[in-house]
Amino acid sequence: MDESDDDKTKTRTLRRADLVFPELSYQIVGALYDVYNELGPGHLEKIYQRAVAEALGQRKLKFEEQVPFGVQFHGKEIGKCYFDFLVENKVIVELKQGDRFRKQNIDQVIACLKSFKFAIGNPCKFQSRRRPVSSNCE
Repeated sequence: MDESDDDKTKTRTLRRADLVFPELSYQIVGALYDVYNELGPGHLEKIYQRAVAEALGQRKLKFEEQVPFGVQFHGKEIGKCYFDFLVENKVIVELKQGDRFRKQNIDQVIACLKSFKFAIGNPCKFQSRRRPVSSNCE
């Protein structure tokens, strides 16, 4: 745990050694919380997506939106799916609106990870009553 003293304020920051891209992960989760703290619950997913794009840009993070990935069957592309963000060409961020993650949400991120051979995906659920829930898939 890192500790720093200001004149009157003591800030404690927890750092986890087991994260794949720790600083990038902290920045992404911080952007998600900033969006939720300002907008609150109840918006459409596309509103959250626009706000997350703004928050990532304010942090000077490189990202792509609505990134397609091909679905393969027997070596032939049979369709395309899209994930919401690819941040710094390292982390997939998939936004969902609602109160619960479904198995399908997690499976979608895992499929993206396998298709692109990425190490980490971050599905984020903007809930109606609580703070955003973020769950890393590795």
